[in-house]
Amino acid sequence: MARAAFVTVDTEFLRETTFWPKLCVVQLADDEGPVVIDALAPGVDLAPLFDLMTDETCLKVFHSGRQDIEIFHHLSGHVPHPVFDTQVAAMVLGFGDSISYDQLVQRTTGVVLDKSSRFTDWSRRPLSDDQVTYAIADVTHLRDVYGKLSKDLEARGRAEWLVEEMETLTSPATYAAHPEDAWQRFRSRLRKPRDLAVMMELAAWRESEAQTRDVPRSRVLKDDALVEVATRAPRTVDALGGLRAFPRGYERSRAGQEILEAVARGLALDPASLPAIERERGGAGANPATVELLKVLLRMIAERNAVASKIIANVDDLEQIAADDDAGVPALSGWRRELFGEQALKLKAGTLALAIERGRVVTLERDPGEDGPLPAPKPRRNRGERRPEKVAAPSVD
Repeated sequence: MARAAFVTVDTEFLRETTFWPKLCVVQLADDEGPVVIDALAPGVDLAPLFDLMTDETCLKVFHSGRQDIEIFHHLSGHVPHPVFDTQVAAMVLGFGDSISYDQLVQRTTGVVLDKSSRFTDWSRRPLSDDQVTYAIADVTHLRDVYGKLSKDLEARGRAEWLVEEMETLTSPATYAAHPEDAWQRFRSRLRKPRDLAVMMELAAWRESEAQTRDVPRSRVLKDDALVEVATRAPRTVDALGGLRAFPRGYERSRAGQEILEAVARGLALDPASLPAIERERGGAGANPATVELLKVLLRMIAERNAVASKIIANVDDLEQIAADDDAGVPALSGWRRELFGEQALKLKAGTLALAIERGRVVTLERDPGEDGPLPAPKPRRNRGERRPEKVAAPSVD
């Protein structure tokens, strides 16, 4: 397969009882046909597969490949490259936000897939004929989808847009699991510097514990309990055990002692060293009316250019743009800025206006410096107010 120009790739894995995904099956296809690899077979050597994933002469085609890529990165230490993600390509081409594989296959090829084996146990052996058929279908039809989408990207001059997206998808930083960054999952739930300091230590402890034991984070401590510990900051075993969301008896275990130590470390942090607490949505700096106008502009541009609005910007991005012309969001760089960001800034500056024309939202270029403000609306009478009587104009001889 390394001799092929591209291969389509998919994986089947389990993650319900582990922190790291458990790879069960890998399926690939090139122009000569599909291959299904039993990743759990005794003595199987996956080194040739990992070599293929990093072969620069062979393009790897995934659909919604982030989790698949994460698995290869965890097992081999390397990120697959180069990569083409058909879900991202479909968003760039206006197929909607996060279209599923079976829907994309049907819309591009007309084929209706049988997804009855989607939720089977891929760790059980032997694999059934239905499972193998399902696995093969996930990569054989992907060849046709890739062919159509890649041609459409070239025809519409958007191939470079996808290249920018794939740079993020294939960056090792995207898959780095640093315990010290685990607190960011709770950023929106923290309001006080002390809560943030304690959460930074607690979340790092839980992340390290889950990785070491290879269990889901919730098996170590559930999110609600973690947030309660961070906001209440108990200093004693009894105080920890008295928390409503904290598991009964857990406070007297080794983990309970380590949690108290993490709380103490958090309380000892210098507030000046802490990251800025995320403002509440719609808070200071972001004019709610500006955000709403930016939403209208985004939807108009997305529909006009047949691009999924989600890949251009989300609500948080719009709020940051509303508050800061130099916000560090993707919508203000690269192709997004050219498509949407520049117009968003013009709308904020008053040099672009939104209007309705024949039932559709349109933009109007304007120069407040020359034309002055838009004309004020005519005063409206309140409901029930009498219409003024008409007075005849005096005659002139």
